[in-house]
This record gives sequence, C-alpha cells and structure tokens, in this order.
Amino acid sequence: MVGLPARGKTYVARKIARYLAWLGHHSRIFNVGNYRRNAVGAVQMHDFFDPTHPENAALRKEVADRALEDMLQWFERAGDSPATGAVMTKDSPITPITPRPRSDSLSLSGVGKAGPGWVALYDATNSTTERRQNIYDKCLERGVQVMFVESVCDREDIIVANIKEVKLSSPDYAGMDADAAVEDFSRRISQYAKYYETLTPTECQGEIPFVKVVNVGDQIIVNKVKGYLQSRIVYFLMNLNITPKSFFFTRHGESMFNVQGKIGGDANLSPQGHTFATKLPELLAANLGPETRLTVWTSTLKRTMQTAAYLAWPQLQWKQLDELDSGFCDQLTYEEIEEKFPADFSERDQDKFNYRYHGGESYRDLVQRLEPVIMELERHHEPNHAILIVGHQAVLRAIYAYFLNYSLEELPYVKIPLHAVVKLTPKAYGCMEERYTVDVPAVDTHRSMPHPALNSRAK
Repeated sequence: MVGLPARGKTYVARKIARYLAWLGHHSRIFNVGNYRRNAVGAVQMHDFFDPTHPENAALRKEVADRALEDMLQWFERAGDSPATGAVMTKDSPITPITPRPRSDSLSLSGVGKAGPGWVALYDATNSTTERRQNIYDKCLERGVQVMFVESVCDREDIIVANIKEVKLSSPDYAGMDADAAVEDFSRRISQYAKYYETLTPTECQGEIPFVKVVNVGDQIIVNKVKGYLQSRIVYFLMNLNITPKSFFFTRHGESMFNVQGKIGGDANLSPQGHTFATKLPELLAANLGPETRLTVWTSTLKRTMQTAAYLAWPQLQWKQLDELDSGFCDQLTYEEIEEKFPADFSERDQDKFNYRYHGGESYRDLVQRLEPVIMELERHHEPNHAILIVGHQAVLRAIYAYFLNYSLEELPYVKIPLHAVVKLTPKAYGCMEERYTVDVPAVDTHRSMPHPALNSRAK
C-alpha cells in the first residue's frame, strides 16, 4: 500500500489477503519491515528513517528491493504457497493467536507464470512517485499486474490508537518505555512526511489503477480499476471499517438427527437441545455487557429458529446461513453413505473442501454462498451492537475460518461443538476468541481428519 506510517495500511492489507485467501486465491505477504529487521536489527530509532541520510536511505532501498525481488520470484515459481490459498507472510504463516505488527502494504495481483488469481501484498511505505514508478516498471517487466492501495488518515484518534495498539508491541520498541516509544514513532512519521507524495492519476504514464482508502473506510476513491480481482478488492474495501465489535456464534441445540447420526434435513431439537435453548439467554445476558444491544441471525431451518425461540432480541433469518446441502446423502448416516456411495465417501475424505455431494454442495460452494454474510459482518459499524449467529456446523466452520485465518484445507475440520458459544473480537492484526459452554450434554458430531497438525489445531 501507500501512505504514512500508522495509517492502518497493514490492517487493510492483511484484511485483503485474508479475504482473497478465504475465497480460494493464493495470497502471500512480503513484509519489508521484517526484511529490514533481519538485515540491520529490530531496534532502529527515528533518525534511521531520515530520507536525507544517504547511507541509511540506500540501505532501506536495498532491503525493499530484496523483498520486491523475492515477491516477483514467488510469482514465477508459482509453487511456494499452500495449494488451498492460505495467507502467508514471507517468513511464516499469519496466525490468529499471536498477531504481529506490520507496516504499509501494496497489493499486487499477478497473472504471470503463477496464473490469474495469485495475489502478493508488498508490505512497505512506497511513499514517493519515483519509488512507485520503479515498482510498477519492474512488475510489468515480469508480467505482474499492479494495483496500488493508499491509506490516507487525518484523524488523530485513529493514528494515536494505531500507535498504541500496534506499534508499541512491535519488535522495534521491545523493552522501551511506552511514552518514549510513542515519541520516537511520531518522529519517524515526521521523517516520512518530509517527502511523502500522495497517489495521482497521472503517475505511471497515466495508466495506474489505484484505490484510496480515507480514514479506514470513511471514503473510497477509485481510479482505473479493472478486472475481477481488482473489482473484488474495491468491493471489499467499501465494506471495511474499524468500529470495535464482537460477534457471537453458536450451533443450534442438539437435534434429533444429531442423536441419530444423520446429516442434513430439517429436524427438530432433541430434549437436550431444547434445554440448551432455554439456558442460552442467561449465558448471553451475562456476557454481553449492560449497554450492548444484540441482533440474532438464524438460518431458515427449524433447529436454529427453535434454538433462538427463547431469545428476546431482534431476529433475522438468512437463507445463506442454511446448512451445507448434502444432496442425495441428505438424512443419511455416515455409515449409510459409506455403504451406498463408497467411492464418494472415500473421495470426500481425500478432499473434503472441494468434494461436492451429488445434487448438493461442497465447502467451496458454501464459502461462495456465505460471502454476503461476511460482507455484512465486515460492514457492521454500530458500536455496542453485537451479532449472534445461531448456525450449523459447516456454516460456522466457514465463518470461523475466515476470522481466524484457517487454510481451506483446515476449514472443514474446525471443531465447532454443540452447546457452546464462541465470541470473536476482531483486532488490528488478529482475532481474540473466547468460548463459553452450557452444562447440557450433547453428542459429538466432529469427524477428525487423519492428519496430526490439523487435529492438534482443532482441539
């Protein structure tokens, strides 16, 4: 992206990468800040970023060029990425549990040897016209399309909050007094501001596609954006905001089909499921906060609406939240599926995300169906207004995987138990998770993948 430090650029870049990866596109982040720390160490005071210091300026350019070359080689190798589109950084996977700070980012969508749909995010400030022209020329020479994303922010509250929440936890300020770190980072911003140049339509021979994000979503300015991927990025950015929010997810109470081991259908709740439904209002009231409003989203299937029947808050039914359609296997047990459709049963275990039930859906289909739900959650901007989704196992797996950045291979094996409530609170570079359980027994419908890494993460 393009912009001064502490303008939310890395936040935007990582959201873009996660969104595209969830949709199935190969996404990878190349963080110039990490390259710089590896080259010269993490602790560098503000004067290191002084553009009038020729030695330091040359070193920063060398590091940035090295990251850019690695990114271009990644496109050309077209294999240094998970096959299912998980978001990666240059040094390690992005994790939801231990988020790390990032600096500014540039989004580049490649159609070189990597093929359409591969996206690299070049994570650096790119604050001058000359630097952006250099990036543009090198990418086009290697067959990589370019789209710049500039984050502009003039709201002091956002800048200060970003410094305090993100920058102070950066390795750059490890062990430093908080006030001293804020002072130094503010002076670092001043160094960049000396020669900062905003994007203009005349750059790069007037052919530059770009998006300007003003105050993290208050305003979006679009210039010469074309093509599917660029349009999806713009659509996503138009729904982005930084309003503090939390979402609650719970599966419907145990159903009669859960007890019988059957999948799909439109079954009623079991007696235990009804007991869970009666206890759910008390659990939510205890964890919402006195001033927090709540809206309840359910599917159009009976078991979710019966679970929400005792909730006094406003409710909406979403057809998109209906359970994954199991087609000809609907209302069968897994044992019956293995007996009647042995080839299909084996094929699904080999590639659960892409396997489509005959006459039904795959997890990939489900992700596409849920995109409007994700957009509605992202655009939700009312403070002290939470959303509870009473959903189904596959549906909540897909939503949970989006916010917690699970790969598409892991997504179908995320463990979402019955009679538990998950609270997710999105943060700058991750998502905080809390779980609450209701002391009502229920069957375990989780089927593990015989893969140690995935099973350990699902626990």
